[in-house]
Amino acid sequence: MSNIIVFENKIAKYDNCPDIYFINENLSIKDISNFFSVRDLKKIKFYLSKLNKNKRKERIIDFDLSEKKKIIFIIIKKSLLSFDLEQLGAKLFSFLKKADVYKVNLFCASFKKSSNSKTGQNDKNILDFIHGANLKSYSFKKYRTKSPDNFKLKIKVISPEYKILSKKYFRYKAIEEGVNLTRNLVSEPPNILHPKYYVETIKKLSSLGLKISIYDENKMKKMGMNALLGVGQGSINKSYLVTIEWNGNKNSKEKPLAFVGKGVCFDTGGISLKPAKFMEEMKYDMAGSAVVVGLLKTLALRKVKLNVVGVVGLVENMPGGNAQRPGDIVKSYSGQTIEVLNTDAEGRLVLADVLTFTEKEFKPKFIIDLATLTGAIIVSLGEEYAGLFSNNDDLSNKIFQSGNKVGEKVWRLPLHKNYNKLMDSTVADVQNINYSGGAGSITAAEFLQRFIINKTPWVHLDIAGMAFSKKAANLNPSGATGFGVRLLNKLIEDSYE
Repeated sequence: MSNIIVFENKIAKYDNCPDIYFINENLSIKDISNFFSVRDLKKIKFYLSKLNKNKRKERIIDFDLSEKKKIIFIIIKKSLLSFDLEQLGAKLFSFLKKADVYKVNLFCASFKKSSNSKTGQNDKNILDFIHGANLKSYSFKKYRTKSPDNFKLKIKVISPEYKILSKKYFRYKAIEEGVNLTRNLVSEPPNILHPKYYVETIKKLSSLGLKISIYDENKMKKMGMNALLGVGQGSINKSYLVTIEWNGNKNSKEKPLAFVGKGVCFDTGGISLKPAKFMEEMKYDMAGSAVVVGLLKTLALRKVKLNVVGVVGLVENMPGGNAQRPGDIVKSYSGQTIEVLNTDAEGRLVLADVLTFTEKEFKPKFIIDLATLTGAIIVSLGEEYAGLFSNNDDLSNKIFQSGNKVGEKVWRLPLHKNYNKLMDSTVADVQNINYSGGAGSITAAEFLQRFIINKTPWVHLDIAGMAFSKKAANLNPSGATGFGVRLLNKLIEDSYE
């Protein structure tokens, strides 16, 4: 689902759609009185004067101006941040959907008058507001054959600067398309989105100017990617590594920015089988890779003047007759040997090879990996923050700040040599899990750090608590959230463009 956004400088004479105006928190309409006739103004003042205390605290107020015309007031406070406006837009979408209102007129000038914002800032405020409504409108109903949700909202944006708004909106639309691609990928059932189907989906992005390179099992065997291949060897579905390159500045000698994603299309746990209850949620275990794919789509649509690469490892972890066993030892792409103590600690095995490959092949400015890696991070941070682990303070701080700006928050946890020791194996260079000492998310990150060979600035984002949610909140519907696309787009926008 996606809202229809139309930019115009006026409404039709007999347009009976509800009109939306912004009003200050004092409910004063002095600044926007020129939008109404004297007769309508009296009705509005009378209605607002009769509101009780509880109603006055609400952010959205509606009433019938006449039998044919409804008025909706959006109450705005001073010093609103972008994310506040996005949340307000999301609330409006939910409000209109509940009221079964399909079309509205949004009067932009009322925001400027009610908030005293400057023209340039006013454009951004309006677009942030619409962005929030659009992000909230997402739903995944592809496989419902009965009573599908057909609600589709049309917002007619009325402004003298409608052409400028329409031009600036393209950037927001690019972000929304990236976020929704990520949501769609994460929402697909695992019998559809197996690694091969996923590869075919990624290949379609070449139409946007992205360079797609695919490494199948034969190529990866020759390269020595045994850690990644070991995870998928129990499945009838083949494993793949895919690189997605955006060369937005071909003449630049700057190192590319690199993003890596875990793409376990379904995770049964392998021989270390997961409990049956809630195992269906393991279709979400490829969410890290979906963020990388969605981000590269956004960057291509925005035509950023940077060189960026995304690398994803795509596997399926199944308990087949050829499945990897606890106790197996595999030699990774880096040359390090790994003792596999638990086949359900598989994501880090995939990332081990992908991280080393990305560092060696592309020699990037930095590497940021995303993965639904540990349940332990949900114990630590719940569904409010992604866990951040890094070898670089500057990059960590930039991501932290970007997260706060878009409401996709991260929290840094420590890395330390004493945690790292817990991953030492007695029979190999490293083991894939520690059964003593706790700190499951931290030791998983310590494992990953061993595969950053050349000290490239690196951040690991554990998004296990953020990739999907059973409850609808803020800008997200229930289900796949698309967490990470807006965060990393903001990082690039603020720090590297």
